[in-house]
Amino acid sequence: MILQKLLAALIFSMLVSLALIGGIASAQQPTPSDDQVNAIAKQLYCPVCENIPLDVCPTTACAQWRELIREKLAEGWTEQQIKDYFVSQYGARVLGTPPARGINWLVYLVPPIAILAGAYVLYNAFRSWKKPPGAETIQAPGESTPGKKDASEDEYIRRLEDELKKH
Repeated sequence: MILQKLLAALIFSMLVSLALIGGIASAQQPTPSDDQVNAIAKQLYCPVCENIPLDVCPTTACAQWRELIREKLAEGWTEQQIKDYFVSQYGARVLGTPPARGINWLVYLVPPIAILAGAYVLYNAFRSWKKPPGAETIQAPGESTPGKKDASEDEYIRRLEDELKKH
């Protein structure tokens, strides 16, 4: 009888010890902070609202999805696993950055190509605006290039001198 009581007390104390150890172990696992949750939520878009990141969406559904992210982080899920989970549930439209496959490659290729093409066009435009080498310089009035007289300039000067003589 005493042996049974001793055995029962020993089993009971072992169970209590295991419960305490399990509670301490689970208490040591920190709850993910809002910053950790928002770091992931910022990269996801609300599946219900149009073009609103999950971290700033005020709807109840988004608050629940942020809590789901918190739970997944507490369970030890990685950022990529959480993103994959949301994509499997709601499609690739929830991702802030489209995956680089299929036609989505254009999102990554077109802007740099457009920037390079624009730089090339501007370079050529600036080059053509520059004065070409060997172009004649503008001369002060009364100066003339030796051996070169413009007939319209001579006519203008003659008429000007005639008008000045009249007054």
